[in-house]
Amino acid sequence: MAMTIDKPAVSPIPEGFHTITPSLTVHAAAEAIEFYKRAFGAVEIDRATSPDGSKIMHATIQIGSSRIMLNDEFPEMHCKGPLTLGGTPVSQFLYVEDADAFFERAVEGGATVTMPLSDAFWGDRFGCLSDPYGHVWSVATRQRNVSIEEAMAAMQEMGGACGPEADQTS
Repeated sequence: MAMTIDKPAVSPIPEGFHTITPSLTVHAAAEAIEFYKRAFGAVEIDRATSPDGSKIMHATIQIGSSRIMLNDEFPEMHCKGPLTLGGTPVSQFLYVEDADAFFERAVEGGATVTMPLSDAFWGDRFGCLSDPYGHVWSVATRQRNVSIEEAMAAMQEMGGACGPEADQTS
């Protein structure tokens, strides 16, 4: 009779990850990791460098309860960051406990405010930052629950405008 050995089960989603994990390409990934630590309170989970040690092929950081993967640019493999491409159409959206404190830390750490914090009509304290590597970060703290109908009515009342210039409640 053959003996079988039970192998440990492999989780289809690794521990600490969610269903979707952003993966950022940046120029100077090692510098970017240090920026994210300083400005966003990130914790570095892991890092794998190229054989010559000159580039980061893969790294994982954690901001709050979410992980983000990142790597250096590898143009020869069509892997380019926002600075090389001239911008990004993507924003990372972070819900944090205190948007004001997060913004203050991020700006002190080198982030640029692209939309000042305001009390948005959809119930969040909300604003946007850009990092020195061309990525955009939307930051919010939920202040009140608003139904989609209430949010749409508030937007209509403002004339359909969106953003801090339209919402003067801050």
